[in-house]
Amino acid sequence: MPHSSAASGAPRWSYLGPEGTFTEAALLTLPEAAQAEALPMASVPAALDAVRRGEADAAVVPLENSVEGSVSVTIDELATGEPLVIEREILLPISFALLVRPGTTMADIKTVSSHAHAQPQVRRWLGANLPDAEWFSSASNADAARLVQEGRYDAALAGEFAAERYGLVPLVAEIHDVEGAVTRFVQVRRPAPVSPPTGADRTSVVAFIVDDHAGALLEILQEFAVRGVNLDHIQSRPTGDGLGHYFFAIEAEGHIADARVGEALMGLRRVCAGVRFLGSYPRADGARPQVRRGTSDAEFDDAARWLDRARRGQS
Repeated sequence: MPHSSAASGAPRWSYLGPEGTFTEAALLTLPEAAQAEALPMASVPAALDAVRRGEADAAVVPLENSVEGSVSVTIDELATGEPLVIEREILLPISFALLVRPGTTMADIKTVSSHAHAQPQVRRWLGANLPDAEWFSSASNADAARLVQEGRYDAALAGEFAAERYGLVPLVAEIHDVEGAVTRFVQVRRPAPVSPPTGADRTSVVAFIVDDHAGALLEILQEFAVRGVNLDHIQSRPTGDGLGHYFFAIEAEGHIADARVGEALMGLRRVCAGVRFLGSYPRADGARPQVRRGTSDAEFDDAARWLDRARRGQS
C-alpha cells in the first residue's frame, strides 16, 4: 500500500482519466479506494509522471487486454521512463455501450469515437450495425463520451457507467466482439522494497539485448527454461534508437525471492546489455506456478550446500 503524500493523510492515486474510464472503474474495485484521492490524468504518461514527481503515491494504468493485447504506451513508459515498479494487478471484465445524446437514434449516428485500444474489440459490431459511420480516436473512452456531450461526435463506445456523468444515454449496451473480454490494469509506485511472496506471484522485467544477432531471444529464454521458470508473456518493443534495437518485456511466474526466479534474473543480467526490474506482485487470478522437480527453493539450497562441501573437499 503506498504511503500518503496528501496533507489529509489519504493516499493519492493518479489514473487514466477523465472520470468514467474503465481505468477509474478498476481503481474503484480496490478496497482502499474509498479512502484515497483519485486524480484523473489526460494520458498514461501523465498518470505515471504524477507518481514520478511525487504528486501521487501510485498510479493505476491499463497494461493488457485479452482481445487486443498489450497496451504499448504503458510498457514503453515503464521500460524507458524514470523507474517505477508494479505492486498490484487488477482484472476488470470489459463490455461497451453505445452512448449518445438523448433523442439520438441509430439512423442519426454518422460519427463514433472511442479509445484506439477499444475499437478493435468492437470492430465486427460496428461493421454490422453502423457500417457507414466514421470512427475517430479519443484519448480515452470517457473522453469520447465527453466529446459526444459537447456535440463533436454522435456516439461514443465507453463503459455504460460513464453515461450519467456526461448526460448521455446508452442506446445499446453489452457490446463486444468477444464475450468475456478482460483488461488487466496495474498499480505502480516509486521503487521500494518488494512485498513478500504469496505463492501466487508474477515478476515483470525488461531486458535490453546487446545487439540484434541470431539466438538473442534464445539466450534470454534459456535463462528461464533451465531453472524451470514459466513465462506468462514476452514481447519485443523497439527502443527508438533505430532499426534492429529492441528490448523484451517479460512476465514470469513466481517472485524475485524464489531461488529459481532470482537466479534466472541474475543470468539475464549477465547476457543482456541491461535489465530493468518492474516488480514482483500477487497475481489477480491467484494462479500458483507448478514447480518442476529440481527447481524448488529447498532443492536450490541443497545444491548450494553440496557445492560448498565439494569446494572444501568434503564428500
